[in-house]
Amino acid sequence: MSNPLAYVFSCIFVLLTHGTMLFNVFYNGKYDDVNAVFVLMAAVIGLDAVYFVILPFFKQQTYAVDFMLILILNMGLIFQSCFGGVEFRLKHFVTVIAALVACRVGYFACRDHRWIEDKRKLIWICIGILMGIILLFTGSRSMWISLGESTSIQPSEFIKPLLVLACATSVTEQQKKHKLLCFNVVYENLILFGIVACVCLFQWWCRDLGSIPTFGAIYVSGFLLRICYPKGKYSKKPIIIAVASLAVLAVIGIIVAPPYVRDRLFVDVWNDKNGNGYQQAQALIGIADGGWFGKGPGHGFLHNVFAYSSDIVFATISEEWGLLFSVMSVFVLLMIVAIPLVNPPRSYYHGSMCAGIAAAFSVQMALNIFGSCNMIPFTGVTLPFISMGGTSMAVSGLMAGMLVAAQSPVFKAPKKKKEQKKPLPAQPQQMQPIPPQQPQPLPPRQDAPSQPPVSYTLTDRRK
Repeated sequence: MSNPLAYVFSCIFVLLTHGTMLFNVFYNGKYDDVNAVFVLMAAVIGLDAVYFVILPFFKQQTYAVDFMLILILNMGLIFQSCFGGVEFRLKHFVTVIAALVACRVGYFACRDHRWIEDKRKLIWICIGILMGIILLFTGSRSMWISLGESTSIQPSEFIKPLLVLACATSVTEQQKKHKLLCFNVVYENLILFGIVACVCLFQWWCRDLGSIPTFGAIYVSGFLLRICYPKGKYSKKPIIIAVASLAVLAVIGIIVAPPYVRDRLFVDVWNDKNGNGYQQAQALIGIADGGWFGKGPGHGFLHNVFAYSSDIVFATISEEWGLLFSVMSVFVLLMIVAIPLVNPPRSYYHGSMCAGIAAAFSVQMALNIFGSCNMIPFTGVTLPFISMGGTSMAVSGLMAGMLVAAQSPVFKAPKKKKEQKKPLPAQPQQMQPIPPQQPQPLPPRQDAPSQPPVSYTLTDRRK
């Protein structure tokens, strides 16, 4: 740990924030048994202490995102445990722990950009598998898989981090352009466009239109960073065509949208406050009643409205805790996504990944907050780290871990393949010179008769 003093002060800041909120619950909260407050205090402070002890075992360059994460998660636990009366929400506490575990998973999975690059085709396949699971197991045009009376999961939430990784990987492929008709295109860009188009059409078919802007924001941020890649060299023609295509698709989407969606787009909440405008009208009344400092934990009435702990949670917090606490919560969420963008990017991959997550969280926050305040049509999207929801909480923690990985990445050099020594080709054997042999004298013939030597004298010659 490079700065232990800063770590200690960060721990103290988080504990003071949660302690102040718990004191407010004890002093101003609505409860019948004080033991409920003590159980909530023990859960929040205990989780803080355990997290602060475990966190230094993970060697990181910075812990800023981690402190913001535990701060907002336990703030959300306090909020959820006070809606309509102080009562410890065990289910939400379990989802908070799941988010912290998922954060570590995202941290380890996304640190090495080369490992992710090698798995990009597997990421595409996983997106297709998730859509297949939704079709097979959720029933007719639904996004939820029921696991019991009070437990369900939403597989489409897991598509968000996968789409972020799909857009962040293969950035270097922008240098590989191919001629297609009269355009120079990158094949992987066409694949990504097809993936996001299938995801959006799938969301429309499953009647979950509120998530389409989130997926669109992830893709647009990835597309912009791809065309800004230093060696990409994009011309203006494809950009103009892409923008025009998106505008045409948006108009077509509004035209073919189901009737209840068009009603939400053009509804007057005050003239129809008992129909399609009921939730927004009640949310606006609750925000106005809460004022700056709220009516007190548990003293509101929005807990009687449907989706008070998820889709209109911003209004519920504003009613009981005041607009000041609501704005502070949003500020903490913005800090989580801003810290990795403000720090120098570790690589183009990590920068693209942070931009995609920031786009997803920002759009999701805007849809929840502005929908509760009747500034945009009500979409029914959760507020990250605060709204009640197991799948959404776990996926948000996973994406926070990806932000942590971008701040403390691991760069591993590619492994060099061991060169196998090839056997040398067989050399032709050279003929050794044969040493000259000395001629051997011939043995005497055995079959020739032996004759005495002839002697000649002078007299014999004369004759």
